[in-house]
Amino acid sequence: MKKMNPEYVSEIARITNACNFFQLISMRIENLSWGKSELTISAGEKHLQPYGIVHGGICASIVDASCFWAVFTQLNEDNGLTTVDVRLNYLAPVVSGTLFGKGECIRLGKTIGLGKAGIYNEDGDIVAYGTSTVMTLPGFELKEGMPDAPKYL
Repeated sequence: MKKMNPEYVSEIARITNACNFFQLISMRIENLSWGKSELTISAGEKHLQPYGIVHGGICASIVDASCFWAVFTQLNEDNGLTTVDVRLNYLAPVVSGTLFGKGECIRLGKTIGLGKAGIYNEDGDIVAYGTSTVMTLPGFELKEGMPDAPKYL
């Protein structure tokens, strides 16, 4: 197990948290470590569907991103990722509060990775669970460029 460089993690979180999609839905990377990720969204009015509960697409986005970034932590520095499949189960409705996405890398091969993620409410209850398959992209970089700091210590 490799140890993530805190400077690299900080820079990846800064770049990602500032991207348009993360800003649009108020999602944030809070922590990355080898094979794990932690993301948050503070659910508000903009996240609600017409029945007054958080839209399923928000949960799908949290699962997708939590899986993606968990797998990313084990990826070679010169590769990127893209999602090819997301599957999830909605377990309980949410109307407000902070949602916590906790992702874990199940396996990363040469071209395909698999992650799993749970979404938890502020009471620690699981409200959704899912998996995501990702594909490695050699030489693919973040739009803003990759951090100068090494990925691992």
